[in-house]
Amino acid sequence: MLKACPYCGRIHDTRFDCGQRPARRKSGGRVDAFRGSNAWKIKRDAIRSRDLNLCRVCLAAGRLQCSGLSVHHIEPLEEAWALRLEDDNLLTVCGRCHEQAEAGQIPREKLHTLARCAPQLIPPASTPAKIQAPAPPNGHIQK
Repeated sequence: MLKACPYCGRIHDTRFDCGQRPARRKSGGRVDAFRGSNAWKIKRDAIRSRDLNLCRVCLAAGRLQCSGLSVHHIEPLEEAWALRLEDDNLLTVCGRCHEQAEAGQIPREKLHTLARCAPQLIPPASTPAKIQAPAPPNGHIQK
């Protein structure tokens, strides 16, 4: 089938190689292959469930962040390939905390500590939670 070539501008058969078409490159290597693997998808979902689908860094600071989440490798894949599926090396973080962790602004030891312990949704003892009983319906007084 004859068509105008988007690479050279001439009209020729679509199966004809005009030499102007850029070569296809394989992307990434083993890291990209790992991120597309079923093993990673299963582990990623397990870590997010373990962390209650909340950013663990924000949670430790008393904030609840449940959007823009990803699972962060505390020790990068390039440095510690053997730890790629270890629970203690994985942590659910929001986009902002992920950028800070990648830049080294959040110490790795702090991230490891968060990964080793279960998430705590109970507020600290220094700030007591205020719980109110529900109001009686339609102004009825309960005895």
